[in-house]
Amino acid sequence: MTQTYDLVGIGNAVVDVISHADDSFLDNMGIEKGIMQLIERERAEILYGAMQDRVQTPGGSVANTVAGVGSLGLKTSFLCKVKDDGLGLFYQKAMTEDGIGFPNPPVSGAHIPPTTRSMIFVSPDGERSMNTYLGAGADFDEGDVDTSVAGDTRFLFLEGYLYDKDEGKRAFTAAAQACHAGGGKAGISLSDPFCVDRHRDDFRRLIEEEMEITLGNQEEWLSLYQTDDLDTALGQAAKVCETVVCTRSGNPVVAIRGGERVEVPVTRVTPVDATGAGDQFAAGFLYGLATGQTLETSAKMGVAAAAEVIAHVGPRPKRSLRVVFADAGLI
Repeated sequence: MTQTYDLVGIGNAVVDVISHADDSFLDNMGIEKGIMQLIERERAEILYGAMQDRVQTPGGSVANTVAGVGSLGLKTSFLCKVKDDGLGLFYQKAMTEDGIGFPNPPVSGAHIPPTTRSMIFVSPDGERSMNTYLGAGADFDEGDVDTSVAGDTRFLFLEGYLYDKDEGKRAFTAAAQACHAGGGKAGISLSDPFCVDRHRDDFRRLIEEEMEITLGNQEEWLSLYQTDDLDTALGQAAKVCETVVCTRSGNPVVAIRGGERVEVPVTRVTPVDATGAGDQFAAGFLYGLATGQTLETSAKMGVAAAAEVIAHVGPRPKRSLRVVFADAGLI
């Protein structure tokens, strides 16, 4: 049977609102420089109002991955939750204009919090200070899973961040089961070492029972299996999950599938903006899998996509990934 979609993602629909700000502005607004802070609704509205030269872009970790894969010509869709406010309607329009399926219409109602946003203040020295209001996107639940979409894709990719709520856990299980029933494969990004710390047992069970692909960085894998030895952690994962991948900043990427293990070196560069590196690595890697490339070539595609995105400001590729892959001799 052939599925309609090559990749369906589920994640937090975040509008990235970017503005320039000097250190005195950050001090005046009580913004801690260079880190990501979660903020409440009232604070979000104050900061949004104080931004001078706002630039808005659709973001979110798995949304960025889906956009990367879609830009390579594969058929994609993104399941998420936005409110029918200005930012939610902007997000829907931006994603659909990029050719990404958007099955969940923006939701209305006084009980629905505003659309998720991350206010990002860029300092003259390039530091990014992020203030994220979780909003509607974090309330994605089982009822928001369009099983006709999740069950009609070759690959489903989930965002670990959404696992912070019980609704998210139930949504993931429902989506993975629909995907498997339709003959697809499900994967997850571990997202964040703190996220792994909070949900270690649940993550391990999810990877063992529902996932064929798990992507994470070194800190996330070590946290998941509570060890200081990466080979031990990846070995345990590989026993229960078909494909496991570990990114290690400037060190070679490790990918294991069945009995095959590859290490793919990365070219060390000083990033202009590291935002989105993991998201675009996932895009390149999943594109490789979806187009039948070898494990090594898929990992090389991931590395090339990540290198492209860290060379400029913003979490999505500026240069066509098709051109990037051709330049690297991968297509």
